[in-house]
Amino acid sequence: MRKFLIILLCSYSLLSFAQELNCTVVVNAQQTGNENLQIFKTLEKQLTELINNTKWTDRTFQPQELVNCSMNIIVSEYSGEFFNATIQVQSSRPIYGSSYSSPIYNFNDKDFSFRYTEFQNLIYNPTQYTSNLISVLAFHIHMALALDADSYEQNGGEDYYKQAQTILNYSQQENFRGWKLEDGLQTRFILIDNALSTTFKEFRNVIYEYHRLGLDEMSNDLKSGKQQIASSLSKFKAMNSRRPNSFLLRTFFDAKVDEIEQIFTDGPQIKIADLKDILIKVAPIHSAKWQNITF
Repeated sequence: MRKFLIILLCSYSLLSFAQELNCTVVVNAQQTGNENLQIFKTLEKQLTELINNTKWTDRTFQPQELVNCSMNIIVSEYSGEFFNATIQVQSSRPIYGSSYSSPIYNFNDKDFSFRYTEFQNLIYNPTQYTSNLISVLAFHIHMALALDADSYEQNGGEDYYKQAQTILNYSQQENFRGWKLEDGLQTRFILIDNALSTTFKEFRNVIYEYHRLGLDEMSNDLKSGKQQIASSLSKFKAMNSRRPNSFLLRTFFDAKVDEIEQIFTDGPQIKIADLKDILIKVAPIHSAKWQNITF
């Protein structure tokens, strides 16, 4: 927590970036045994250019609002133009008055198969299916943008969630996995369905209060910000009672578990007994982390 607070209290350096994203893309083909093939390097370069040079929204992003993200693509099989892979997508959100970036999205998508030929044109069309490669990337980009926007304004990410849903709907025309209900319980379909469902209405409120009213406040008043974060997390209790151990909750804590542990293990003292009980109930897989909160 001490290191966390030091980072949080440092002055934020404004940088200028194009568009909305500053995304690092890595294509790892080691599992194929042919990781040095030029096609993988070309794919990595093309995806980096596509993601960082595409105008994904109609918003003008200020430098301090830039969405930092990473995509780690691990190719397991490659035959001709067909690729089997997984993709780990992570994004973070800069915190007001600091140099700290808070992790906000962390999704390990195991249903990532696609067709690609070297140097093919990669173009995103918001209203039309072009390829599963583009659809999966665009879906996760809009989820990251939605969460980012929700963290600044109550329900600010609505348009981005709806676009992610549109991408899901038009991507169901081919038989790639992850787009349909029957594809499993930890898929893109489940994620966007949960995010837009009233069953999980507290989720987006927590995203806003945790970041805008909590983390952003910590540069002015550490204790007040910390109390607000605890208050926001307590709202998961009601959501979890309706749908225990939901996939949406798991994606939240996959991104936030280390940060939450750090926040509540040092700094200004607040009552945390009730919070620990809630965290253990709503995210039992991380119980060892919650037990470390003793301050």
